[in-house]
This record gives sequence, structure tokens and C-alpha cells, in this order.
Amino acid sequence: MDGTTSAVGRTAQATGSITVQQADMIGATLRPHWQAGTLADGDALPPLWHWAAFPPATPMEEIGPDGHPRLGGFLPDLGLGRRMWAGGSLRFLAPLHIGETLTRQSEIISLEHKQAGTAPMAVLTLRHRIDTAQGTAIEEDQTIVYLPLPDRYSPPKPIPAPDTADVDETVQMDPVRLFRYSAVTFNGHRIHYDRDYATQVEHYPALVVHGPLQATLLIDAATRHAGRPPETFRYRGVHPMFDTHPLRLIGTMNKDDTMTLCTAAPAGHIGTQATAGWS
Repeated sequence: MDGTTSAVGRTAQATGSITVQQADMIGATLRPHWQAGTLADGDALPPLWHWAAFPPATPMEEIGPDGHPRLGGFLPDLGLGRRMWAGGSLRFLAPLHIGETLTRQSEIISLEHKQAGTAPMAVLTLRHRIDTAQGTAIEEDQTIVYLPLPDRYSPPKPIPAPDTADVDETVQMDPVRLFRYSAVTFNGHRIHYDRDYATQVEHYPALVVHGPLQATLLIDAATRHAGRPPETFRYRGVHPMFDTHPLRLIGTMNKDDTMTLCTAAPAGHIGTQATAGWS
């Protein structure tokens, strides 16, 4: 088991880009009635689409049983079988563009050991800086949670969705959309496409909707409503969402030029909470 001291301060660098073809794949997965060629080289990249720019090109012999790259390299092995991208925050300083070269500098800035009820839990924070030839475009913190594999599904206490909103849209979820998002982001985590693994090993009731997919749908809704992308965005997963039901995208504008957002299940509970901000 890697200790806190040995993990904090580790750094990594990656270079990537989003091509026109990749943009078409993302758009066709996220947006209705997408037309190939909607975005061309040099066009501004929609917010959070940069998450597909740095695929983890890990060879098969270095893949763990969950489909992720094995722990113990850049990310520490803490002896806990489940890890999840649980949330994060971003500052958008300059737009990214289709076809331009992007560089991501990453650092583990904290690792906290906690308890989730009677179970051990660890919370790791990564800090990313996305640079272009013109300078830093995005500053991003990403939260990863480690937990032991459970022996049954125990959902968190549900948080009810708001009764009124300025935005209330519905997006259908199904195995194809989840597989396509996994494919375009090169996310091998089996809970999103392997139903037997998701239900029999990690003991979810169905395939799990990606947290980043939910966050991207929410920031897209906020951008449409405001007419421009936000300058800040925070998001946090609070309850799993599954492929067996549609996803509501809910948003309410606030007086301080922020928008409070969430995804919700038809049963009425929130999946991912988010806040978008404009100055």
C-alpha cells in the first residue's frame, strides 16, 4: 500500500488534442441531431470536451480487473477495490480549439484517508493545468474517491431534486450512449458497459452513468441557457445514475450570475450537483 507521503507531489504530463473526427464522435454521443462537420479545425471546443483529449494509452497487460490502468504507478494503490471520479472544479481562462495541441500538467496535491460509515475511504485530489501555445487555458481540480468493493448495493441517502427550475430537460440513457462515451474518452471502467461486472462484482443494480458525462451534459445546458460558456464550473456526484432510466438536466439561475444545476432520476433524487459561474 502506498502511503500519503509518497503519493502527494507526484506529477505527470500528457500531450493531446481533439480532432474534427473526435469532435464528431463526442457531438454524436451528447447532442441530438448532430451533423458531421458541425465543428471544423480552429473552432472553439465546447467546455469539458477536453476530457477526451488525453486518452490513457495503457497496454492490455497493465489493465486492472476493473478495466482501469492498474494502480501503483502515478495513482497510488491504497488496497481499496473501487475508485470513482467523484467531482471537481474548473476555471476556464481561454478557449480551446479543434485541432490545436494541448498539454496537460498533473499533480497529486492531496490524499486524505477517511471513513465512510464503517468502511475505509480515501479522497485523492489531482490538479491539472491545460496549456496551449498561447498559455494556460484551464485550471482544473479532479477528485478521485477510493472505496472497498461492497458485498451489496447500498445507495446513499437521496437528495430531492428542486421543484422549480429555469432549465428542465430530459436525456435518454442506454447502454449504447454509455459505451460510446466510454469509447470516445477511452475509459475502460467496466461499470459503464459490462453489465455482469457492474452487477456481480461491484454490485450496482445496472450500468452506471459516467460522472463526467453528466457534468458535460449539465455544462452544455448551462451554456445554451446563458448563451455563452461559463467561466467557472464545480460538480460533485452524490448518487449513482443508471442506464435503466432517463436523466433530467435541471438548472436555476441565481442573482449572483451563477447557475445551480443537477442531474436527477425520474424517482426524484439528484445524481450530480453542479454550479456554473459567469463574471
